[in-house]
Amino acid sequence: MSSGGVVVLELPLGAAEEENFELEKAVCSHGLFMMPPNQWDPVSKTLLRPLRLGLGLGDSDSDSDSVMVRISQHQWAPRSLHVRVYCHNSPSLSRQHRESVLAQVSRMLRLSEDEERAVREFRNMYNNEKKKESSFVGRVFRSPTLFEDMVKCMLLCNCQWSRTLSMARALCELQLELQPQSSSLLFVADSAAAAASTNFDTPKPKKEHFIPYTGIPQESKVSTNFTNSGSIKADCVPADIVRNDDDYSHLICKTCQAADEPHNIASDNNTIGNFPSPTELANLDEGFLASRCNLGYRASRILKLARDIVEGRIQLTQLEEASKGESISKSSNYDKLAKQLKEIDGFGTFTCANVLMCMGYYHVIPTDSETIRHLRKVHARYSTVQTVQRDIEHVYGKYAPFQFLAYWSELWHFYEKTFGKLSEMPCSDYKLITASNMGSTSSTKKRKKKC
Repeated sequence: MSSGGVVVLELPLGAAEEENFELEKAVCSHGLFMMPPNQWDPVSKTLLRPLRLGLGLGDSDSDSDSVMVRISQHQWAPRSLHVRVYCHNSPSLSRQHRESVLAQVSRMLRLSEDEERAVREFRNMYNNEKKKESSFVGRVFRSPTLFEDMVKCMLLCNCQWSRTLSMARALCELQLELQPQSSSLLFVADSAAAAASTNFDTPKPKKEHFIPYTGIPQESKVSTNFTNSGSIKADCVPADIVRNDDDYSHLICKTCQAADEPHNIASDNNTIGNFPSPTELANLDEGFLASRCNLGYRASRILKLARDIVEGRIQLTQLEEASKGESISKSSNYDKLAKQLKEIDGFGTFTCANVLMCMGYYHVIPTDSETIRHLRKVHARYSTVQTVQRDIEHVYGKYAPFQFLAYWSELWHFYEKTFGKLSEMPCSDYKLITASNMGSTSSTKKRKKKC
């Protein structure tokens, strides 16, 4: 059904309904949910973000229009998700566009039969072994497209979490700046409707790599809002829900509205775009991209990835198809895909393992200094860079082929013991989830730039 430029879709949960699917737990299960353009509202328990109207899962979605989408789950409709699509210039969507939106939502929440089977098998194995409470239920949130996952996994390397968030936000701001003003997709914090584009064609460069004119916003600071026990202070409360169902101004918490901090969606511009597509990035000047989004050495690698996709050297659809079906649990298939990914500039062991986890492979744990800290603090193992692989096999090997899910369940539980329930945290505090705030004493060296 549709009403006044807002199209309401229903996404059946299928087998996920039998597992008591909860949107809150499905979304707030990995740091990717904190990275723009995702916006989780802890009061209404809804997810808001732009999605493209193209296929959404492959290479051909690069030039498609974007629309703002709000995803919710209602008690009166437990067998499906409620997907609200804000259409600026049309009260309806074509069948192809509806299917595209639902396919992207399904990908983010891992609602495919293969993923549901993995969730069920992991729960049966892990719940018999572990009795402690954890909000993590075996479903790891990811992006609507593989390209977005790949770039965000690159942003996790060699920097603090606060910078990762800031870089992701800058890329979304850049995507908005690349659009003609009349066709921009606006994320307006105090508006009753989203302005969605009807023409998102990337400006054609007059030279091979161009530098668009964009205003670069100044970053500002926000104060820490954690008590000694790790809980959120009383003044960090989400805004009250606005009753008008077409108004999503409530999706910015009061703390974030006042903070105006770098990765906070409620910026002084009050706007944010979609995550940029390969086509939108491919023609940009490397120096401009590095400076505008504070990407450093990552800029050249992200540009090369985008250009390789646009020019057909990397086929995202083929990569996704190769990860489906029963072959997903075969290490030989994993090794083949890992070899392909490692040929991409900037894709080392850590990044490859994270991307393949996003693709549904859970038997390999991406290891970094955080893994070492966790093994030391939770399992009393004096792990080092040299011994970490041996240690994770000793601790998590019994959960094969779901070693990552067992590890992540522990890690997420530890985060929530330290910082409180992450699904209730205002977005202005996301940057506080760091090793230093967990009292880390890790003395491990930084990974090399190819991670």
